Amino acid sequence: MVSYLQIEGLAKSYGDRMLFADVTFGLYEGDKVGIIAPNGTGKSTLMSIIAGFEEPDSGNIVFRNDLRVGFLTQTTDYEPAETVIDYVEHVQRGAEDWDFRDRAVSMLSSLRITDMRQPMGQLSGGQLKRVALARVLLSEPQLLLLDEPTNHLDIDMIEWLESWLARQRVTLLMVTHDRYFLDRVCNKIIEIDRQQIFTYQGNYDYYLAKRQERQEALSSELAKVKNLLRTELDWMRRQPQARGSKAKYRIDNFHELEKRSQMRLGTDNVSLNVKSTYIGNKIFEAHGVCKSFGDKVILKDWDYIFARYDKVGVVGDNGVGKSTLIKMLLGRLAPDSGNFDVGTTVRFGYYSQEGIEFDEKKRVIDAVRDIAEVVRLDEKTTLTASQFLCHFLFAPSTQQQYIYKLSGGERRRLYLATVLMRSPNFLILDEPTNDLDIPTLAILEDYLARFQGCVIVVSHDRFFLDRVVNHLFVMNGDGSIRDFPGDYSTYRHCLLQERKEQAAKTCVSGGGTQPSRPRTVRGPKLSFKERKELENLEAEIPVLETEKKELEEKMSSGTMAAQELVEAGARIGRIIELIDEKEMRCLELMEKQG
Repeated sequence: MVSYLQIEGLAKSYGDRMLFADVTFGLYEGDKVGIIAPNGTGKSTLMSIIAGFEEPDSGNIVFRNDLRVGFLTQTTDYEPAETVIDYVEHVQRGAEDWDFRDRAVSMLSSLRITDMRQPMGQLSGGQLKRVALARVLLSEPQLLLLDEPTNHLDIDMIEWLESWLARQRVTLLMVTHDRYFLDRVCNKIIEIDRQQIFTYQGNYDYYLAKRQERQEALSSELAKVKNLLRTELDWMRRQPQARGSKAKYRIDNFHELEKRSQMRLGTDNVSLNVKSTYIGNKIFEAHGVCKSFGDKVILKDWDYIFARYDKVGVVGDNGVGKSTLIKMLLGRLAPDSGNFDVGTTVRFGYYSQEGIEFDEKKRVIDAVRDIAEVVRLDEKTTLTASQFLCHFLFAPSTQQQYIYKLSGGERRRLYLATVLMRSPNFLILDEPTNDLDIPTLAILEDYLARFQGCVIVVSHDRFFLDRVVNHLFVMNGDGSIRDFPGDYSTYRHCLLQERKEQAAKTCVSGGGTQPSRPRTVRGPKLSFKERKELENLEAEIPVLETEKKELEEKMSSGTMAAQELVEAGARIGRIIELIDEKEMRCLELMEKQG
């Protein structure tokens, strides 16, 4: 194995707050590694140290000589007047890249950036992220560092990036909370837990299984330690006269056992036990709602009647008007025509993508007390503001901190607390998964699944949508909204089938059996690399379909052991995902080919 990066004994703290200590691991050619840890434990700091933007307190970072490293940060630095193409071309390495501009235009087009002369200062947050991503990928790094790469990308772009990373030989180290992305891209997971590093050789699903095994083994070890400690404690109490030099080792052993017995296995998690207020039968109705900005149509004659306990996911490309729809639902933006009729019992809770502007000089506890001194969880239970904050992992000492000292994830947690403390019965969440860690996301998902009210979620997190929503509003960009009954994975499968059928019809119409339609003007033809990729995909898909069929036949034969059945079932699930991904990429290349 070719070593790309070696990290030895890395430690970092801020004041008396230790983020991590003695972090040691290696990165080798072909590794695709995801870093997982709760908010505030130093994931982004670790990435920043590796990239050379911060200094560690101690430890060494050694890269292979002449290694090309690309780093995608959470925020994009740019000159507002600089054009998109000039910004991207800053990574050009030399005269030998004579076709760099063609490659840059092709990649930017794949990322749906079409105006190469547009100033960077005019781009939206999602566009900025895509241009920054193109710049990093075009630098052809051997080692790619990605800090929350899926934030501000819509789902199509996330799936494009997944596919690109799966096809490339680039070595990858990334921080992300996107669980599907972790599962489909990574072959190794690194977890920061209790200031230590634990490495798992597999994807996110494998990590979950092995982490559970590790927790169970630690629990068993802890039980043994505590049993032995009781024996040694009894000895210490009963035989003070035996504490001579010969028994010193046993006394030392007792103190070591006592220390080990204090090990905490579980992690602190957010506690979302806030009850919603009662919501009546009449919820919310939209009648003939229209909205445009110039020539851009957001909604056209939209009608919908919300039912009790509706859980709706809003999806669509960046720029189709998802946030505009939310603002109209909340009454913050008026429709051009049509109207909304809101029930009298509806109490909105809005978690916006931008968050709220906290007073940076206020302490955490004071910011919450400004909203309410007491929070009512239900008819029988009330909490003080301080007690309520503890449920969101703000210990009394942290509550006294100034807000400017909080990490991005901690600010998001505080914002979530301020939304839920008002006991809303109609939650509207605009990109709630940005900057929340995986444990908090899982708890929020469980809370929303049993929430006794309505929920609307705008999100690019496919795992989150699959866990929470029971139908989708698919915004098509032409003013229409498709109401799809089901979660995101079901919708994506149906969309793929629709595209297959459309492609088949196009092939038939172009084959002479039916009058052919006029050809539309298409983008650039396939490059040599893309033609080879299409050939490989057309060869790989039948092989996967054959493997799937053979496994299904074996599972139906009655000859497989229980463990073999489990493994075969898991493999079939993965094969189906691979076929979907490869067919989707096939369709993209065929459409580009014309």
